[in-house]
Amino acid sequence: MNEIRVLIADDQALVRAGLAALLDLEPDITVVAQAADGAEAVALAGELALDVALLDIEMPGLTGLEATERIVAAGRGTRCLMVTTFDRPGYLRRAFDAGASGFVVKDTPAAELAEAIRKVHAGLRVVDPALAEKSLLAGPNPLTPREQDVLREASHGASAGQIGRALHLSAGTVRNHLSSAIGKTGTANRTEAVAVAARNGWL
Repeated sequence: MNEIRVLIADDQALVRAGLAALLDLEPDITVVAQAADGAEAVALAGELALDVALLDIEMPGLTGLEATERIVAAGRGTRCLMVTTFDRPGYLRRAFDAGASGFVVKDTPAAELAEAIRKVHAGLRVVDPALAEKSLLAGPNPLTPREQDVLREASHGASAGQIGRALHLSAGTVRNHLSSAIGKTGTANRTEAVAVAARNGWL
């Protein structure tokens, strides 16, 4: 039986330890490293011979999506499986765009998670069925990359001028992007637009 060498990246120590303990019970899976954030995961993936990296999406600094992109781009053959609390349909599309091989939620039973790791290691793609359905119903992300940037800045309460300075845009251009994002999300103001975009995993 071939050993599947796994990295777990999650900013919650209890979650990391819990996943590691469950997976180490599997005869063919060995957790060889744990990371507290995306940057550490990328560094470890560059140092170790890994088969599969389990990555939380929302981590401080480098997110799981950004870490996935870098790990896949390194070309060392490590496959990435996203494990997250947030079953937001937009995350699924962004994960696969980043190069992930699978996407499951954290309440997936241990046996199913282990099987997902085996499938990803074998070169298959794994998707949580309920999330796949939600993603199809939600459709693609309607926001342009620049509209996403503007909404991310707006989520911190920044004014149009502050957003413009951060993104090197004029205040008028920022307002245009905000207006477009509000229209695309079917909301009444930028606060609601940020909420809808975040809920759908578009930011």
